[in-house]
Amino acid sequence: MTDGHEGVPIRKLPTGVPGLDDVLGGGLPELSFNLVIGGPGSGKTTLAHQIMFANVTAQRRGLYFTIVGEPPLKMLRYQQQYRFFDPAKMNGMIRFSSLSGEIQLGLPAVLESIVRQVEAVSPGWVVVDSFRSVLRVNGREGAPEVQDFVQRLALHLTAWEATTFLLGEFPGTEAENHPVFTVADGLVVLSQQTERNSVVRKIRVVKMRGQSDLPGLHTFRITRDGLSVFPRLPKPEEEEPASTAVSIAPDQERLSTGIRRLDEMLGGGVPRGYSVMVAGPSGSGKTVLSGQFIVEGVRRGEQGDRHLREASLPLPADHQPGSRPRPDDPPRPGGHGLPSPARPFRR
Repeated sequence: MTDGHEGVPIRKLPTGVPGLDDVLGGGLPELSFNLVIGGPGSGKTTLAHQIMFANVTAQRRGLYFTIVGEPPLKMLRYQQQYRFFDPAKMNGMIRFSSLSGEIQLGLPAVLESIVRQVEAVSPGWVVVDSFRSVLRVNGREGAPEVQDFVQRLALHLTAWEATTFLLGEFPGTEAENHPVFTVADGLVVLSQQTERNSVVRKIRVVKMRGQSDLPGLHTFRITRDGLSVFPRLPKPEEEEPASTAVSIAPDQERLSTGIRRLDEMLGGGVPRGYSVMVAGPSGSGKTVLSGQFIVEGVRRGEQGDRHLREASLPLPADHQPGSRPRPDDPPRPGGHGLPSPARPFRR
């Protein structure tokens, strides 16, 4: 796109997942054909349900296809435990359909059933869970008939103006070499990483056509509210996601550090609610930087906590408490010029 030329605008839809819109670059492109991949238990189904419940209306209904996984009734039994689950939207706004019978007849039968139901319902949102099961029908996922099936499916759903999600398990390098990924407009990877004795959930946007997403791995968690994503701090050379009409969550407000050039490097300051570690050798300015941050907050009428913790100096064996110090002894902890350990104060 050249200067002075404006392309056809693509409407960006809110996902309903805190923090995910910022990672995607402002929201989810309308009418996009997306893949969400990850191992079992990574959150694919929950993510799809959360997005669908946040967006379906009487005019833009949702159609959720299940393949050989858990039946719709069993799946809904667990999904209704989340707070985003709205029973009122189950009466006509969201329809669940099982393709377990068609999957035994081959890819043409699966495609025919999906197209027929999409034409009958005319949904604005379509989810196929799990799409990997469809590709395993003939035992050769990279076969020409599979590529033809994927292309025809994407063409039909786009023609019917539906925003689509295909969910599946594609471990390792399969996520980079499978032909289905060349057709997709968006590719989101969910993973679980074991770090010592804890498990950390990560989300990564591999591609999102037409917009600038926030690259890298981002931590997310699953609670009774569903998924919540915590975007990482971008590097200075990384481009900020393009501004859109999608509202920014309150916890993404930027807080000034009190240092103008540093705020510019951080894209406006530190996002509210973030935990930031400032590391460096002695004398590098860590304490001064944190002091400026506190002072800037006080100047803006905000309260802050600052905790000082100084390590005690070890005393020689012949200079234990109670002994008389010599003139050339260094100051003891708590004496002149050396603060006592652990002295928090509040401003």
